[in-house]
Amino acid sequence: MTQQEKPKKRGPRLEVTNPNAAGIDIGSASHYVAVPADRDDEPVREFKSFTVDVHKLADWLEACGVDTVAMESTGVYWIPVYEILERRGFTVLLVNARHVKNVAGRKSDVLDCQWLQQLHSYGLLRGAFRPADQICVLRSLNRQRGMLLRMQARHIQHMQKALVQMNIQLANVISDVVGDTGQKILRAIVAGERNPHVLAGMKNVRIKASEEEIVQSLRGNWRDEHVFSLKQALELFDEYSKKVADCDELMEQQMIVLHQHDGVPQKARKQSGRNKPKYDLRTRLYQMCGVDLTRIDGIDVGTAMTVLAEVGVDMSKFPTVKHFAAWLGLCPGTKISGGKVLGSKTQKCANKTAQALRQAASCLKNSQSALGAYYRRMCAKMDKPKAITAAAHKLARLIYTMITRGEEYVDQGQTYYEERYRQRVEINLRRKAEMLGMRLVPMEVA
Repeated sequence: MTQQEKPKKRGPRLEVTNPNAAGIDIGSASHYVAVPADRDDEPVREFKSFTVDVHKLADWLEACGVDTVAMESTGVYWIPVYEILERRGFTVLLVNARHVKNVAGRKSDVLDCQWLQQLHSYGLLRGAFRPADQICVLRSLNRQRGMLLRMQARHIQHMQKALVQMNIQLANVISDVVGDTGQKILRAIVAGERNPHVLAGMKNVRIKASEEEIVQSLRGNWRDEHVFSLKQALELFDEYSKKVADCDELMEQQMIVLHQHDGVPQKARKQSGRNKPKYDLRTRLYQMCGVDLTRIDGIDVGTAMTVLAEVGVDMSKFPTVKHFAAWLGLCPGTKISGGKVLGSKTQKCANKTAQALRQAASCLKNSQSALGAYYRRMCAKMDKPKAITAAAHKLARLIYTMITRGEEYVDQGQTYYEERYRQRVEINLRRKAEMLGMRLVPMEVA
C-alpha cells in the first residue's frame, strides 16, 4: 500500500451508550413517543394524555425493551408521565428544552421525540434534578403553604385599603394591623363598636403610641360598604389561617416520616415571625439532616425549610459543591472564547432555593459575624445585587458542607475574618513589592 493509499485517520465517533433509549415529547393533549427503529414497525406513536393511555404508553415501552426515557416539556404536564414511568421501573430524564433546540429547521412533535431518542441513545442529554419521592411530597406542601401565605397577605392589604377609605389612620400609630392590638380593634369595629376611646383601650402595653394618638387615628367616616369590605377581608384572612394550619399539620407528619437523626439542636438565638408553624420546626429539620442549619448567620427556620424541602438531605446527585452551586445558578459563568474571558455573569435561574438564599444573604447587612463582614466587603467592592449573589453562594457552600460532612457551623466572628483578610492583603502587597525590587516596611505608630 502506497502512502497515498493509506486510510485517513478519522476522529472519534459517537458511540451508542443507551441502546434501549426512548424519547417523549410531552404535550397537554397528547404525547409523541419514539423508540429505536428496529424495535417496532411503527417506531413513533402518539398517546393521549389520559391516565389509561399513559399506562398503555408504559406497556408499549416495556414491549419494545426500553429501560431509559428522555422527555422534554414546559409547565407541569410532564409530572404524571414522569411519576408513572418511574413507578414502572424506567430511568426517566427530564431535559431542558433549550438544550435540545440548537439544530435549525426542525420543529414538529414527531421530529422532536425522534431527536430526543437519538440524543439520549448517544448519552448527550442530562436530566434535571428531582429529589426523592418523599422529599417531593414535602416540597409540594411547602410550596402550597407559601402560596396560601401570599394569598393571605393580599387580604391584609384589603383590610388596610378599607381602613384608608374610612380615613381610619390606624396604620400610622401601630406597626402591624394583624398584630394583637390591630386584630382586637378591627374585630371590634366589625362587631359594631365605634367609640374611639373604647377601641383605643384595647392597645397592648408594648405599643409606643399614646392612647390619645390612637383615639385620633380612629376617628373616621364609618360607611357601611367599607365596613362590609373590612369584614369580608377579615373572614378570608381567618380562612387562610385555617388552611395554613392544615398544611402545617401535614408537613409535620411528612417530616416525621423523614426522621433520620435523634436528638435536639442546641439553643439558638431567638427568631421572630408571625408565619412560623406552631410545632417545633427547627427540631424537625435537625432530625431530618442531623445538623442545625439555623446556626449559619442569615439562615432562619423558614430558609432552612425551603432548602431541605427543595433539595432534600441526599446530596449524592451533586458530586461536588461546585455542581451544587451551578445548579442553584449562584456560581460565576464561564463565557470564554479564544482564550479570552468574555463574561462571568451568573446565569438566570428561577430556582426557589437560590431565591431563599439571596433573601437570607440580604439580611447579613448588620450581622457582626464573619459572613456579615464578607457581605459588607462585597458591597464595597461591587454593586449590591452582585454582593448578595456572592454571599448567597457562600451560604450555599456552607449548607452543602454541613449536610455532606455532618459538621456544625461555628462562626469565627467579624474580627477573625477582618484579620485574615488583612493578612492576605499584606502577603499580596509584599509579593508585588518584591517583584518591583522594593520592600514593604510597616509604619511607625506614634
